[in-house]
Amino acid sequence: MRAQPPVRIRVIAFGALLFICAPLVSLLWRVPWSRLVDLLTREVVTDALLLSLITSLAAALAALALGVPLALYLTRMNGFSASLIRAVVVLPMILPPVVGGAALLFAFGRNGLVGSAVSDLTGLVLPYTLTGVIVANTFVALPFVILTVEGALRASDSRFELAAATLGANESRVTFRVVLPMVRPALIAGGFLGWARALGEFGATITFAGNIQGKTQTLPLAVFVALETDRDAALAMSVVLISVSLLILVSLRDRWWPVR
Repeated sequence: MRAQPPVRIRVIAFGALLFICAPLVSLLWRVPWSRLVDLLTREVVTDALLLSLITSLAAALAALALGVPLALYLTRMNGFSASLIRAVVVLPMILPPVVGGAALLFAFGRNGLVGSAVSDLTGLVLPYTLTGVIVANTFVALPFVILTVEGALRASDSRFELAAATLGANESRVTFRVVLPMVRPALIAGGFLGWARALGEFGATITFAGNIQGKTQTLPLAVFVALETDRDAALAMSVVLISVSLLILVSLRDRWWPVR
């Protein structure tokens, strides 16, 4: 067992914990718990909740479909090229959300670099649509999947891959029958973390997909609007988002950080 840190360190640590907990406790303190069910069953809330569940689940699946191959590719790379690609991958995590939304708009908008070609060929327009919400959510969820899976792949024992290859398994068989099953917990963790991130996305969504009730208004956007018009409803929806995020982080604690 490690020795306890000095008293001054413990005092600062407690202050940091208090700084994080105070806003959450204050929010929960103001929630009208006796009216919680009534608030969560209002049409604007149920519409936003249903839309959030659909788009965040779709985004999590899309992030897994796109992120796992890229994570596999990154584990085979080293040097500057790997660092550069990883930096680009992480960028959506640290970009201001509105900047991310603007970048999506210039890329996939009707007159965007990619969006104009897609619109001409298929007639599909992404901004201010349900698909646009999924695209924005996938953009912010993807780094969580890639980093989680890549970390597990780099920590896995490569001798199993070599043994399978020696026995005659081709690359596809080694990947799908040996490599991915070894990191299944990381795949699950990455999927859930990506889903939680997509569920809470705000800036990229409102910039790229707008805030149309019943069409593109997700739960975080509904909270933003309700803070001006119905604070109790905003608090109720905030409880849902906090509960989901906390539940996922606690459930995946041994995948997200070491537990002894």
